[in-house]
Amino acid sequence: MFEEPEWAEEAPVVADLGSVALRPRTTADSQIKGSKHRQLLATLRALEAASLPQQPPSLPGSDEEDEEEVVQRKKKLPKKVLFASTSPEVKKKRKKKRQKQGPPSSDSKEEEVERKKCHKGALLGNDFAAEEKRKRKCQKQDPSNPAQPLDNVDQTGSKAWNSSAANDSTKPSPETPCSNPPHTLSRKQWRNRQKNKRRQKNKFRLPQAPEQAPATAAAEETEVSPAPSPDSHGARAEALRARMAQRLDGARFRYLNEQLYSGPSSAAQRLFQEDPEAFLLYHRGFQSQVKKWPLQPVDRIARDLHQRPASLVVADFGCGDCRLASSIRNPVHCFDLASLDPRVTVCDMAQVPLEDESVDVAVFCLSLMGTNIRDFLEEANRVLKPGGLLKVAEVSSRFEDVRTFLGAVTKLGFKVISKDLTNSHFFLFDFQKTGPPRVGPKAQLSGLKLQPCLYKRR
Repeated sequence: MFEEPEWAEEAPVVADLGSVALRPRTTADSQIKGSKHRQLLATLRALEAASLPQQPPSLPGSDEEDEEEVVQRKKKLPKKVLFASTSPEVKKKRKKKRQKQGPPSSDSKEEEVERKKCHKGALLGNDFAAEEKRKRKCQKQDPSNPAQPLDNVDQTGSKAWNSSAANDSTKPSPETPCSNPPHTLSRKQWRNRQKNKRRQKNKFRLPQAPEQAPATAAAEETEVSPAPSPDSHGARAEALRARMAQRLDGARFRYLNEQLYSGPSSAAQRLFQEDPEAFLLYHRGFQSQVKKWPLQPVDRIARDLHQRPASLVVADFGCGDCRLASSIRNPVHCFDLASLDPRVTVCDMAQVPLEDESVDVAVFCLSLMGTNIRDFLEEANRVLKPGGLLKVAEVSSRFEDVRTFLGAVTKLGFKVISKDLTNSHFFLFDFQKTGPPRVGPKAQLSGLKLQPCLYKRR
């Protein structure tokens, strides 16, 4: 055997990405064949595979394995790479869609930044997994290849990738909870999760007053909502008590109103004598109903009396709170079933304490209640002077036939002077006394039966 010269030992072995420089051939080198030759070829192929990771090494008889590996790599490609390979038409459509959606808000920008960070971490993890799988496959394809050269190749070939991965790993901030998640979320799933978080956060937050400045909103988010004070509990209890009392008063008013329309005036007088507070409650409920009308009938009657002499004596049947007496200059006799004013004379309106033919004007303003309306009108005929004026204002819904009502009143000694049916809530009639009633007390006057004015529950 020949000995190798000294200069052969000093010749370096250079491994580059594209070529391999070997020492000069000698007689001893020409005799090295077999396993060493195959080992050098395998090392060369491994170096080429490491320098070109996009093109997997092709070995004879591995066409089927190459196809499978290509399919697997396509499946593992992230969505970002797929989007980059789309056609210009698809890009134009997506751009139009973004323009229709309008400029993104600050919340959507933050969501987009977090989504990119999560996707970047997932991409980094997928690339590491693909690199490890490629190493294992190269070792399986060439078991005779020693592990040391492959490790060196990986260290030299993927030096740039390791440095870029190290730089990328430092970019995500510690605030991102999903820097390297096992599975990436779609954009819709990520938005739904953020919405659920905001809803859970705002679930127990107190509503902000409109006059508060928006600068205090951020501070209120971090603060814990204060416990309700005893004053707020007391105010709520007081409001609830007031609502319950109002409902109870409404129910009692409807009951009293039904009793007044369904019985005679004598029974109503006994009811208010036994319970004086009931009349106050009824009057308060009655006024709350009438004040919703566009025009009060008592004001209309007072306006008509202002056009007549102030010396005329007026008798107000069912005066209530004496509003008519306070609105005109005439002397007024006030009669009602109970007293809300010192000027009121408490009595049954079918029997008032006045002499015959002693007044000039008799007024029934929403007071023809009860089942004995005929007694009220006969009493007005008794106290009126000949030619005296009878004014009647009543709810329009109570009249089934106005002509029949007017005919019944004329039989009691009156004639119709004027009638006003233009108002939507009440009718107004003026009668003049012509004499005593023309029918006996036992005669039936069906026109005087008016419908009861009942209020519905609300």
